[in-house]
Amino acid sequence: MKKKTRATVLLIHGGCGSTPPTAAQLKTIETALDRGERLLQRGASALDAVEAAVVVLEKSGRFNAGKGSKRQMDGVLRMDASVMNGRDLSAGAVAAMEGILTPIRAARLVMERTPHLLLVGKSAEGLARLFRLPHLSPSLAAPSPPSEELSFGKWEALFRKLQGAKKNEKGKRGTVGAVARDTEGNVAAGTSTGGIRLMLPGRVGDSPLIGAGTYADNRSGAVSMTGLGEAIIRAGLAKEIALTMEGGVEAEEAGRGALIRMRRRIGGEAGAIILSADGGFALLHTTDYMPGGYRAGRRRKVGGQFQRVMED
Repeated sequence: MKKKTRATVLLIHGGCGSTPPTAAQLKTIETALDRGERLLQRGASALDAVEAAVVVLEKSGRFNAGKGSKRQMDGVLRMDASVMNGRDLSAGAVAAMEGILTPIRAARLVMERTPHLLLVGKSAEGLARLFRLPHLSPSLAAPSPPSEELSFGKWEALFRKLQGAKKNEKGKRGTVGAVARDTEGNVAAGTSTGGIRLMLPGRVGDSPLIGAGTYADNRSGAVSMTGLGEAIIRAGLAKEIALTMEGGVEAEEAGRGALIRMRRRIGGEAGAIILSADGGFALLHTTDYMPGGYRAGRRRKVGGQFQRVMED
């Protein structure tokens, strides 16, 4: 009997905020969609398509991921990323990793080449270098400050700087991500970020945390989040959306309900790309803008705004 072929779907986001994306950012999203869609049409896995699409965004330098990551308060770039395969719930993630151009590939290495799920700091970088992942240019990849420099006085100065910084980072885009379904009906999700401006060294957001910023399960669907990481973590947002879809709720309704509940309970702002197991999808955000796009058969779009979630 011939195996049934499923319609492929690919969604991408480039973070959320209060300012519109640039033309160059939208063009990069189009390129990422092209790359992932070609793979899916050739029979590649959803995981391959997600990784390839996110790599385009990481390498571009136009988003807060990979080459475009923000510097932390000590001047160092540290990145987080995660991937998840909905076929068997396998997942991998890296956090606070320095010097690597494509963190999403490092996350997949953790998933496929180690018995672990999350590696951080120098260990994550060491694994990436072992498998010869490309490095950031020397001008970007400034080395970590020596441990003796991180004295009490240094931390006190960093903390005072944090206290004096604006807590509301309006217009500052963050995470990038992708979700996909392949011809076999498997789903996958991936998320990558350079964090937030003026964050303390060692801060980790939602992007590398399975169930918070990323989740994929063939029984429910796939989700990648963007926005205020602390709020997304506290709400366990990606897993909540997935479980709601597993209960039979459509992608848009599941995402809308979760975003509204988070906003009412915690006050956080976020965006989500959501793909249900049956191929239904939604791109939602509580902010003014969320650059992104989708490819689903003849349905395709790239833009800076999708469905903005407002309270009733």
